[in-house]
Amino acid sequence: MNLLASNIKGFADELLPLVPGFQSWCDAVVCTPFVLLPAALESFKGSGIGVGAQNMSQFESGAYTGEISAGQLDDIGTKYVIIGHSERRQFYGETDTSVNEKVLAALKTPLCPIICVGESLEQREKGVTYDLVAMQVKSALYGIDSKDLNVIVAYEPIWAIGTGKTATPEDAQDVCKAVRDVIASLYCAKTADSISILYGGSMNDKNAFDLLAQPDIDGGLIGGASLKPTSFAVIINAANQ
Repeated sequence: MNLLASNIKGFADELLPLVPGFQSWCDAVVCTPFVLLPAALESFKGSGIGVGAQNMSQFESGAYTGEISAGQLDDIGTKYVIIGHSERRQFYGETDTSVNEKVLAALKTPLCPIICVGESLEQREKGVTYDLVAMQVKSALYGIDSKDLNVIVAYEPIWAIGTGKTATPEDAQDVCKAVRDVIASLYCAKTADSISILYGGSMNDKNAFDLLAQPDIDGGLIGGASLKPTSFAVIINAANQ
């Protein structure tokens, strides 16, 4: 919940010259609060940087005051939507069931869901990281046929979000590989290889290169570092490597 609509053009004007030609190598997406989406869509139009929302409703329409549907996001040109972010799970009652419902609703439109999974520090210390993440992935993808699997999965350990703590590249790689293995078990290895798996957990301009060098980390779900165009550009260029 950062920035104002009046900040977006300046942000884009500062960022875009720092990442010339990146589009041919990787995808970059800016996911904003709902009220900033029109400004972001206008400011990044034609740049190669996609625009996404940070949440959506599982319902198509109706008496759900304050909610935003997948169809409404798609209608204004939004291409991506984050679903199941740990802050939504922690503070707003998001569950594995509601995440699945939202993914299914998003896939009825051209939107690409960015599905977030990850464990708390307590869960990690109890040694249930892999079981928990596997359950979250299986639940999120329940009822989705391989031909409809237009999704991205982001592993974001809750204990590393906004804390400055980061999983080691090796630890992040191990969990991201486990995510890919779960997808392969649900579908097939070829399908799993086609899914982008991101790491989110205090990735920044200092550690991005080492994290993104891991074979099963295809990108990052960037938090605070994305608010600084110079830092965000370093991360995008690291992804290009």
